Order: sequence, then C-alpha cells, then structure tokens
Amino acid sequence: MAEKYQTFAKKSTRKFEVLGRKEVAMSVPLPLVEVWEDLQPEVEHLTGIAGLKIIQAVIEDEVTRRVGPRHHPEAASGYLRWGQQPGYVNFCGQKVHIRRPRVRTREGQEVELESYARMQHDGRRQRAVREGLVAGLSTRNYGRAVQSVLDGYGIDKSSVSREFVHASAAQLKELCERKLGELDVVAILIDGIHFGKQVLVVALGIESSGKKQVLGVWQGATENTAVVKDLLEDLVARGLRTERRYLFVIDGAKALRAAIERVFGDRAEVQRCQLHKRRNVAEYLPKNAQGDYDRRIRNAYAMTGYAEAKAELEKIFRQLERINPSAARSLEEGLEETLTVHRLGVGALLRRSLSTTNPIESCLSTVERVARRVKRWHGGDQALRWTATGLLEAERKFRKVRGYREMATLQHKLNPSLAQQVQVA
Repeated sequence: MAEKYQTFAKKSTRKFEVLGRKEVAMSVPLPLVEVWEDLQPEVEHLTGIAGLKIIQAVIEDEVTRRVGPRHHPEAASGYLRWGQQPGYVNFCGQKVHIRRPRVRTREGQEVELESYARMQHDGRRQRAVREGLVAGLSTRNYGRAVQSVLDGYGIDKSSVSREFVHASAAQLKELCERKLGELDVVAILIDGIHFGKQVLVVALGIESSGKKQVLGVWQGATENTAVVKDLLEDLVARGLRTERRYLFVIDGAKALRAAIERVFGDRAEVQRCQLHKRRNVAEYLPKNAQGDYDRRIRNAYAMTGYAEAKAELEKIFRQLERINPSAARSLEEGLEETLTVHRLGVGALLRRSLSTTNPIESCLSTVERVARRVKRWHGGDQALRWTATGLLEAERKFRKVRGYREMATLQHKLNPSLAQQVQVA
C-alpha cells in the first residue's frame, strides 16, 4: 500500500518562488531628517569631489584640444604634454589643491592654459570675502566662518586681507569712474565721514524719479573748501550737467557752502539742514529751555508757507535775543537758507526729505557699520576703499525718497527750460 505524503510544503515553496521573481516594494520607516543630518557632510564632500573632477576635466579638455589625445599627440599641433605639477584652483570660496597638466611648445616654451588661469582667478572668491567682511566678520575670524567642503587653504588673515584689497579696489574704481551724464539729478546732498585723521567727503544725488545714487567720494585731511571743490569738479568732469540748477543740501559747514559757490555759482540753490540748526540753537540754551524752543522751531519749519515760517522764526529770534543773544545769533546765522525748500514751494512730504541731511547720514552710517572692525587706519587708499565698499552696500538697499512724486515738479521749478522742452515735445 502506497504511503500518502503531504504536499502543502511544495505549494508553500512555490509561492515563495513566485514572490522571489516579483519586485516587492518595501516601506521601512526611517527618520529622514536625522539620516540627512548624519549624511550631509559626506554628501557635501562627494559634491565637492565631483566639482573638482569637472574642473580637472575642463582643463584636460583644453590640453587635448591643443595637443591631441593622450599618448597620440597630433604632430601638426606644435604642442607637447609635459607631465603634471601641484597647483590650485579657487573653489567654494577657498584655494583647493589639484594636479595641473603642463603643456610646452616643441621648442620647449611653457604654455599657459587659459582654463586653469581662469579657475585660479575666479572673482567669486573676492566677492565672498568682501561680503563676509561687510557682514561683520574680521579678517582674523573669516577662515573659521568659511565651511571647508574640501581640504582647502588660503583663507588665513593675510590671504583674506589681500582678497579684500583687490575686491574693494575694484569697487572704488567702479564708483569713481561712474558716468553721470545720463542721470537726471535734481538734488545733491554733501556730507563727510572721519576715519582716523582723514575725512571722506561724499556726494549723494537724487534724480527726478526719486531714486538715490552715490555720485562720488573724495579724500582729504579736513572737510575744507579745496576738498569739496575737487569733489564737485570731479562730478562735472564725469558728466554732471553744468547748465542746470541744482538743490544742494548741506549741514551748514562754511567750507561746503564756499565750494558750491565757486563751482556752481548762481546755479545752486542751497538748503541748510534744519535739524543741525535746531541742535546748534539748543546747545546755547539751558536744559530747562531746550525742549520748549526746539519744539517751537520745529513747528515753524513744519509750516507750509515760506512767509509764515519765516515770520515765526523771526519771532523766536526776537525772544531769544532777550534771554540768550548767543542762541539768537546761532538761529539767525544762515536762517534764510534753512527755508529754501519753503521758498521753492516744495510739498510737505518731499520737504521733510530735503530739509535735512538725513538721507546721506543714513548712507554714511552704513559705511561706519561696514568699517567698524578696522582698528588702525593707514595712509594710501585704505579709507577710500572701505568707504566705497560701504557706500555701494548702502546703495543696494536704497529706496526712493519720501514724496518722490514731487521731484519732477521741483526739477521744473529749478530749471523752467526743461518744462518748456517737455511741452514742445
């Protein structure tokens, strides 16, 4: 009698064989964020290696185009491979070692590889250094702040300083060579900033569109007439239109006023800073009287009409004469030029923008912030370079002045012939 055997085991095995021939999707719960955090350094390192491979492939491609395939040089090319030697490229904000190929002519002269030279002098590294220092890093700490994707070098204090010198020199050149002939400038604000024993005088222009733009910067030992005159003459040499009349906004320094008079004569309308005037008067008064008189002077300047504002200020002047003649003389000095925007009929909103030097002082505060880590100021162009860097950084964040819609009207009041030209057109 034949024995009976159970056959379910074969069927079960056959089921597993079928499953083995199929692709089975498995879902394994993993903490992906934690996995990425663990793998991120390795992924970045691999990405860096891949980037270097691409760089080396680009350089090798140039060698092949010049010489021909490896071990099969083209006789007609006139070039020969000449081994390799240690070199570097700028990559990820630092210098990274590579083995660079060498090429010589058949006469034995070394041939510069264009691709290798460009990889060495990539401007992004200078921009990275400039932006790091502008953001507040010191040259000493820059290297610690830069993440090293590969085994790079060249980010020590001296290297960072050299890179910043090159980057800031380029920005200074850009600023000092700007062409001004195409700008529709209406107002020019002038002020100075001190670094060590040097003063940098800056001119800020406001166009009829309300857009602000740095026009120029000039270096001197003091904020004297000669320095400001040279700055203004430089603006003219770069295309600032001399046939037009401009509104100049200054803090009241006599050197600024004299230089404007020499260069522009009767083509200049001068607005002296009302805020500086209020501060100057307050310095002559006792503490208990400063607040009251400052409020009254501020309210007078807030009046719309020229005649009523002047009448109120003259009334304050007569009262000050009785209690403090020095404060009265301070108010009287240059009083008419603190009301220029009133006399020109500038609207209230734009008048607040053009009655003080606040727009340019805000710009110069950015320069001070950018240069705050500089401990020692040397001669040469150091102060100029840092100032240019700060000015261009401030310019990136410029907004139109408040009341900018009235700028075109002010332009026509200063230069009626422009309004006639528009009507004819």
